Order: sequence, then structure tokens, then C-alpha cells
Amino acid sequence: MPAPIRLRELIRTIRTARTQAEEREMIQKECAAIRSSFREEDNTYRCRNVAKLLYMHMLGYPAHFGQLECLKLIASQKFTDKRIGYLGAMLLLDERQDVHLLMTNCIKNDLNHSTQYVQGLALCTLGCMGSSEMCRDLAGEVEKLLKTSNSYLRKKAALCAVHVIRKVPELMEMFLPATKNLLNEKNHGVLHTSVVLLTEMCERSPDMLAHFRKLVPQLVRILKNLIMSGYSPEHDVSGISDPFLQVRILRLLRILGRNDDDSSEAMNDILAQVATNTETSKNVGNAILYETVLTIMDIKSESGLRVLAINILGRFLLNNDKNIRYVALTSLLKTVQTDHNAVQRHRSTIVDCLKDLDVSIKRRAMELSFALVNGNNVRGMMKELLYFLDSCEPEFKADCASGIFLAAENVFAFYVRDDAVPNLIQLITNSVEMHAYTVQRLYKAILGDYSQQPLVQVASWCIGEYGDLLVSGQCEEEEPIQVTEDEVLDILESVLISNMSASVTRGYALTAIMKLSTRFTCTVNRIKKVVSIYGSSIDVELQQRAVEYNALFKKYDHMRPALLERMPVMEKVTTNGPTEIVQTNGETETPVQESKPPHSGLLFDLQKNLCSGVKDMSSVMLRMMSRFSSLLLFLFSTGIPSITAYNKNGLKIDFSFERSNTNPSVTVITIQASNSTELDMTDFVFQAAVPKTFQLQLLSPSSSVIPAFNSGTITQVIKVLNPQKQQLRMRIKLTYNHKGSAMQDLAEVNNFPPQSWQ
Repeated sequence: MPAPIRLRELIRTIRTARTQAEEREMIQKECAAIRSSFREEDNTYRCRNVAKLLYMHMLGYPAHFGQLECLKLIASQKFTDKRIGYLGAMLLLDERQDVHLLMTNCIKNDLNHSTQYVQGLALCTLGCMGSSEMCRDLAGEVEKLLKTSNSYLRKKAALCAVHVIRKVPELMEMFLPATKNLLNEKNHGVLHTSVVLLTEMCERSPDMLAHFRKLVPQLVRILKNLIMSGYSPEHDVSGISDPFLQVRILRLLRILGRNDDDSSEAMNDILAQVATNTETSKNVGNAILYETVLTIMDIKSESGLRVLAINILGRFLLNNDKNIRYVALTSLLKTVQTDHNAVQRHRSTIVDCLKDLDVSIKRRAMELSFALVNGNNVRGMMKELLYFLDSCEPEFKADCASGIFLAAENVFAFYVRDDAVPNLIQLITNSVEMHAYTVQRLYKAILGDYSQQPLVQVASWCIGEYGDLLVSGQCEEEEPIQVTEDEVLDILESVLISNMSASVTRGYALTAIMKLSTRFTCTVNRIKKVVSIYGSSIDVELQQRAVEYNALFKKYDHMRPALLERMPVMEKVTTNGPTEIVQTNGETETPVQESKPPHSGLLFDLQKNLCSGVKDMSSVMLRMMSRFSSLLLFLFSTGIPSITAYNKNGLKIDFSFERSNTNPSVTVITIQASNSTELDMTDFVFQAAVPKTFQLQLLSPSSSVIPAFNSGTITQVIKVLNPQKQQLRMRIKLTYNHKGSAMQDLAEVNNFPPQSWQ
């Protein structure tokens, strides 16, 4: 056979390929030639062929057929063959391959080879892909090389020992005697790898951590020599002596000083020196300062040193590099609870980060700003946060709005009125797109903790109202949770029997359980049993509810789905002394004298108790103050009244409006389609057309099925560009399947409110 082409020539040929198909053809042709050479046991060109195979493997093509050839190269006496063989083993083999058994003896022989470079190859390979069995068999050889006087081998043996410990932690004690003199080494490479080994041992064993704490003075001495030694050409990076070794030592000191007074005290001075003497004009200096800050904040450091660390993070906030600013904000967020006053000094810089164009920095700055709100700065901070809320991207608005109220509740906790719960539930019903997110967060918030009664009341209401969304496990705002129907009922039953539950809270829980009888499918019998038990409760209110709910299951079961259907969007009701003021679409109707309703019993109870609850949009908005309720209503309402665009044959379509934050000429219309008939409407399609002077963008709908009995809605967003501020007119086309028939209808919408287009 002719001599195969060289690796360099193969690379040049492949790079000439103009298409992926042409490259594949070249690779397949070369692989066929390599296979033929392997079958003929061509020892002359085996090394060259394996090298080409590794290159093709790095391009993503299969090269597993070269595994045994790598073993043959490892067994060769030539260093060049061994080098390619070991490289192939690291790239093509993993610990699931049976060929590991064949490699163990080769590596063992090479670990005892007379040439240090061959020993180095074996150590690198074992430290890269050695299996647990290989590590057990060869740990003795690694430990022996760790004690050698050869610096080249000691640094490789230390890294190999790290891999052995990770694979077989029980072998850690074998390396303990060899670590005694590691830090006395002058070679920076050996020092670096030794610190890595000590760090691994301390992280994995409390006994090793206690044993190595006596090395703190030695580590401090090494670090001091590094920062005071000045220019060192071999290890200098941008004027800083061996920053990689400095970072490793700082990480080890952080582990050794954690929860230990003596070790922390021994390293306080050197940490102060590193923090004050490190150059900050280059990123390498910033890396060392960041590790220093983390170490200071993690050990039992002095208060002055902690202030110095936070000031370093404050300087990071002024850096032009976005990554450095993000790291600083994240670190300050972790320390704000323990060093609140020190972080407060940088409040203005943090607030300025809210104006950053980078969304990651903006989010971290928002979270940190909320953490800084207290009674002294609440007015100024709220002004900045409300300005941010008005101008930020839509994905920030929910978290920012809820954060404002959570922060306000923390500051004004003593001013919470009793109407906080119904006020917040009213807001929940208005935020249709947040229902799944809210019920999941509230469910997690009350798991095992019923001490906060307003929270439990709100959570019970939301679970009863949106329990089907909870068990569906669908939530776009955060990672969804998986909950079964029985687990949901377990929580509500626990609320019923809890000693901490007030009578009102038990009423919420029982009503929620009853509502779930129309939302759950597999646990209706269990719900009937629970409701019947409370028909003899000593609590008269609870007993009356249970008796009426039992009647629903029996005599009036045909009415149950309609009575327990999902609540519509609520109107805002404010109380002013003995009168009630009903606000509809931003207008106030004539005050009506408050009196007891003429009707009572089941329907009144359902209406009364289904109109109570809480809103949690980002974390746990528990008890919102009424003094901020009007603000939140402003944040979530558009100020433009909604309209009913279509209402025929049980299909109702409502339009709600919002002005775009980025372009005042764009009106955002959210349609909500509901179905009051007894059967679902499927394959629903909404189409719209506007005059040529407008531009219309129709986004994807939330679903294609409108549930029956008004138990759910389809939402869809329309964006209308109206540069000439003309009156809106729209023609809509509706198609859907209902009761086995294809339905289609056309309609015109001309009753848009003036606020939507002016």
C-alpha cells in the first residue's frame, strides 16, 4: 500500500471542502483507508493514522474503531507512539470501556519507567480518565511519585492524586504522609498543584480540614512572599506575581478559616494586605481581589476588613466591564443581610445600575435595591424603583411591582388593615396570565407553615380557584412543580385541622376543597367525604357551609359546576365608612348605603368567600397594606376601559387595552375568549383585519380550546400601530368546532374607547 497522507495534509484537504457533504465524503474516504491499514497491522504508520483519527474525532466524526490501536501505541517502546497512544486514550476512551482492564498494566509499567516524560504521560492519562478500579490498582504508584524529588513528576502526581480521591474517597488517607512537605517546595508548579490537592482533601473530609488548619501560617507566609516579592519574569502576569497561585491559596484559606476563630485571625492581616496592595487596572488584579472578598466574607473576619471587602465590590460597580459589575452585584446581594450598613454606602451606585442596558445587570441591581429598602430611605428608593418600573422591559414589571409591595410591607408592617386580603385577591383575578405562577408560589409558601393566617387564607382561595393549573405543572415564569390532586387536598385538610387556623381560615379551606370538586377528576369521592365530616362541626359557620355543600352534591348536583365555576374579573370595591364606593372602569358610581344582603346561604357564602384572597407575583406577597393598594391597581390597570367585542351562541370575546411603553403609537389589545355552553369549543381561530392606515400584528393564542361553563379562557395579543391617531376599526373572523359542527362568523368592532387610539 502507498504511504498514507500526513495529518497536516489531511487538515489542509478538509479545509478546502466547500460544503458539509463534501467534507463528509473526504472523511469517509480517509476513514476507509485507515481501517484498511489497521486490518493489515501496519506498525509503520499506525501513529500517523491514529493522529488523523483524533483530528476527525474532534470534528465530531465517529472514531471508536481506533481504541485498540491506541493501546498498541501505548505498549510501544517509542515515546512518539506512546504520546499519541495516551492522547487517543484520553479522547476516545471513558471509564465504561472494557479496554481499561488492558490499559492498567501498561500505565503501571510506565509509571515505573526510567524516563520522566513517559511517567508524565501515564500520570496525565490516569488523572484524566482513570476508572475507580484503575485508581485503586495504581494509587500506590501515584503516592510514590508524589514523594519523589523530581518537580516535573510531583506536580503531575498531585493532580493525579486529586482524580484518585474523587474516584475513591477512601484512599485519601494514603496521600496524607506525602502532603507534609508539599508546601515547602520552591517550584511554583508543585506549589500550585499541592494547594489544589489540599483543597480537595479539605472539602471532602472534616478530619482532613481539622488536620490541615495548622498549615494556615505557612500558607500566609507563601502568599505574603508572592505579593511582596515584586517582579518575577517566570510567573508574572500583567505585573502581578503568579496570580493563579494566589487565587488557589485564597480559596484554600477560605475553606480553612470558615467557622474557625483562630485560623481566621491568623489570615486577617494578609487578606488586608492583598486587598490594599493588588493592582486594579487589569483583570488579573480584579480576579485576585474578588477571591479576597469572597474569603473575607466567608471567614470570621474583623468588621473593618469586611467593610474593606464591600468597598472593593463598590469599586467593581464603577468598572466598565459588564462581567465585573455583574459579579459585584451578585456578591453584594449575598452579603447585604449581614453587612447591611456597609452596602448602604454604595446605594447610589447600585441604583445607577438600574439604568444599565444589560438585562442581567439590571435584574441584579433591582433585587439588591429591594434588599436595601428600609424606613430611612423608603421614599427615595421607592421613587427610583417606580421610575424603573415605568421604563423597564415587560419581563421586569411583575417582579418589580411585587418587590415594591413586599418592601413596603416590611417597612410599614404595623399599618396593614384588615382589607388587605380581599384587595390582593381582587388583583389576582385581574392578572389572568399570572394565575398559574401565583398558585404555585402560594402552594409552596404554606407547605408545613400555617402561622401566617392571611397567607394561608389567600393560598387556600387561590388553590381552590386555580387548582387545575396547579396540578397541570405548567408555569412559564419559573420551573414548574409537580403536584398530585391528593397532595393538594392533603394541604387543605391540614389547614382545616391545624390548631393555628382561625375560623375564617377554615372557611377558606373548606370552600377551596369544594371548588376543587369541579376542577379535579380523580378525587371527587374524597372531597365528598371531607365535606360530609364537617356537617357536624361545632363551628356553626363551618357546619352551615358543609351542610349546604353536601346539598350541592346530592339534590343540586346539576347546579354544582355552574355555581363553582371560576370567578370572573372582579371590580374594585373600596369602603368609606358606612358606604361602599364601586369603581368600574376608573369611574365611581353613586354611593350605596351598606346593608346586609337580602339573600343568604350558599350563593351568598360562595360570592362572599370567593371574593377574598391574596396576590403573590414573584416571591411571597403575604399581607399587602391598603395604603399601597391603589398604587398596585394603577400599575396593573391600563386606564383604558375594556369592551365586549363579540357575544353570540355562548362565545364571548372581550378586549382589554394597554399602551405600549416603547411606542405610544402602539396599542396592545389582549383578547379573552370564554365559552358559557356545556361543551368545549375546539380548533378556535381568531383573525382580524384593520384599514390600510393601521398596521396589525397578531400573536399566537394561549390555546385552541375554549373550556365549557366559563371554566377557562383563551388569551391572544394584538398589537396595532396607529401613527395617525385615527379611530380604531376592526373586522374579525371567528372559526371553531362546537357540538360536532364547524362554526364560522364575521363581525365588526367599532366601539373602541377613545383612550385606545387617541
